[in-house]
Amino acid sequence: MQQSKAELRRRMRQLRRGLSAQERLQAARRLAEHMHRSPLFRQARRIGCFFSADGEIDTQPLMQAAWQAGKSIYLPVLQPDGPVPLAFRLHQPDGPLQQNRYGIPEPAAGELVSVHELDLVLLPLVAFDSGGNRLGMGGGYYDRTFAALDHQAAQRPPLLGLAYAFQRLPALPVDPWDVPLTGVATEQGIQCFTRCDDKE
Repeated sequence: MQQSKAELRRRMRQLRRGLSAQERLQAARRLAEHMHRSPLFRQARRIGCFFSADGEIDTQPLMQAAWQAGKSIYLPVLQPDGPVPLAFRLHQPDGPLQQNRYGIPEPAAGELVSVHELDLVLLPLVAFDSGGNRLGMGGGYYDRTFAALDHQAAQRPPLLGLAYAFQRLPALPVDPWDVPLTGVATEQGIQCFTRCDDKE
């Protein structure tokens, strides 16, 4: 019997939070190394990323690698009154931050850009499967933002989930509004599902 999304979220979040600090750091560094060799990452200049929370794989080593390579990092900003739930704002290494309603830091100032202005979007997930399906936290912010670009499929940047390898499951329950991933990067490497031929 297939588990519900809520049950899967609960189980995977518990596993994720059970990692030691050393395990988290090693995984984050290995993920950054894989990304640094990835054509998707190397070719991107404007990258959407996120601050890790709730045991998510740490994005700090990856953001540092991006800045060292001269790339720009943009973080999601909640848009409760906007046409889509998320916009993105440039994040500098020492830029001012403010917490959103979930306690997640967002850049406090600067011009907002839409997702189609980015070259690559790295996004969090709770679980993923071999079909490129993503289980998020349940708010639907990313899915609704990317679904708004369905009529502009060619303008949607590659969507790469960041996760620990153990977050991969054989199959996930899928709803019609779920937007599939281009690929997933973990501490074990990068797996592409569509639109990229990423060979390390």
